[in-house]
Amino acid sequence: MASLISGLSKKEQRELLQDLNYLNTWEIRKFCERHGIPCRIAVEMKDGSWRRTKEHDRKGVMLQRVRHFLRTGVVSQETQFRSTVVCFDDVPQDLTPTDRLFYGRYHKSNRVVMGLLKELTGGEFEDGAIARILAREFWSRGEAPTFQKYAAAWLVARKEHTKPNAEWAYLSDRAVKKDVAEWKRLRVSKAKEIMNRLRRITVRPAAMPR
Repeated sequence: MASLISGLSKKEQRELLQDLNYLNTWEIRKFCERHGIPCRIAVEMKDGSWRRTKEHDRKGVMLQRVRHFLRTGVVSQETQFRSTVVCFDDVPQDLTPTDRLFYGRYHKSNRVVMGLLKELTGGEFEDGAIARILAREFWSRGEAPTFQKYAAAWLVARKEHTKPNAEWAYLSDRAVKKDVAEWKRLRVSKAKEIMNRLRRITVRPAAMPR
């Protein structure tokens, strides 16, 4: 399928694609649902079947799919984690640095998991976007890292993360010293304009071959 925004000028296309960062996750999900764009994580079960979890992709991942859809008219494949990186069993109380961090076992409320990661990072570890993005990067590659390897990678990722991700619109605006005094009103205004534009896109997308 052709680009759905080809009727816009190059400048208008850039502005629209950039301003998508002002949408919140609910607004993004509504657009995704309307056009069949996946925004939930799917996991492979031990019997080889796949099921979608209740967990949604992060905002940046969903926006990447929305932009791809707008540019090409094609729906990207959902996030999938192989069974080798998935485990929903209870977390053992005697976790060690050489145990593996599986999808299904990372919970900020789990004191054992958070405690071990704190210990391995000299008390520095914090649950947040960097931690979750990093974990999903490992799982997407088909790797369930040891807690020791994940903790070391987190320290590097935190050090290298010197500015907010573009999709963190408020933090990004503040980082470049934009006036954020009326930011909430600005976001609502921009989001309304963007959603009105997106609402006019009614072409049924073609699914990407698996």
